[in-house]
Amino acid sequence: MAPQPSDDVLLDAYSRAVVTAVEQVGPSVVRIEAPGALARPGRPLSRGSGSGFLVTPDGLVVTNSHVVQGAWSVLVTLRDGRARRGDVIGADDETDLAVVRIDGSGYPHVRIGDSARLSVGQMAIAIGNPLGFDNTVTSGVVSALGRSLRARSGRLMRDIIQTDAALNPGNSGGPLVTAAGEVIGVNTAMIAAAQGLCFAIASDTMRVVVSRLIRDGRMRRSSIGIAGRETAVAGHLARHHGLMVSSGILVADVDPQSPAASAGLSRGDVIVAFGDLPVSSLDDLQQMLTEERIGVPSPVTVLRGTEKCRALVVPW
Repeated sequence: MAPQPSDDVLLDAYSRAVVTAVEQVGPSVVRIEAPGALARPGRPLSRGSGSGFLVTPDGLVVTNSHVVQGAWSVLVTLRDGRARRGDVIGADDETDLAVVRIDGSGYPHVRIGDSARLSVGQMAIAIGNPLGFDNTVTSGVVSALGRSLRARSGRLMRDIIQTDAALNPGNSGGPLVTAAGEVIGVNTAMIAAAQGLCFAIASDTMRVVVSRLIRDGRMRRSSIGIAGRETAVAGHLARHHGLMVSSGILVADVDPQSPAASAGLSRGDVIVAFGDLPVSSLDDLQQMLTEERIGVPSPVTVLRGTEKCRALVVPW
């Protein structure tokens, strides 16, 4: 039997992996501060600070939307101490992601990894500015994949990475990194009363959202114009109509100018399917109402009393 490596050898290998990853990514990590920022009209201005990281050599910075909340511009401080005005070119509260641009070129920037290839137990390294302590590094492992987390807007964010790499206020918007020095997440939240429960937005989600923010300044989603809440569907009705759900969306209100109104939906209807997919909650429906649905006729199945009805709605 081949001799097993000693704990000292393994620890040294771990240390080298962390040091190498930090050397690759650390120069791209920035501090973002809102004090003195230009505020967007009618929006509250965040007064905290957070982290971010450069994704292009010409000054595009990714961070959390809650870090730049309500601001047109923020103060961005590079690792070498240089300060730059950062203009917020796009933010999406539903995924808690934002893009800031600073003037200049030749900036060190990160490599984006493939979060779909992550494994539970894989090394994870967080870099940021927690509680004002610049260039702080913590390490741990990927604790779980595919978690869900509520954005501050109330929308359910999916495909969230759970890690035990310690995060604190100020880490928000910083990168979660592999031992290979690839960014596989954007640190976004931790549970203050727990130990080692921290969360990051997956890099695959980041890649899609950031590209839209750069192109359009916002992330577009479709809507059918209803307000509603989850409600139980009686078992005998589900069996009678062959439904695959035990709950649906009780329509509480309909915008009179909306696609839902045009399709004939009304208060009291219970939505149980959108397109060919069952719907059991608002989270399900929101997940389906993507940009690609805008202008595309989609069948909606509702329970109206004890009857099952179908309508054709064209999301806007």
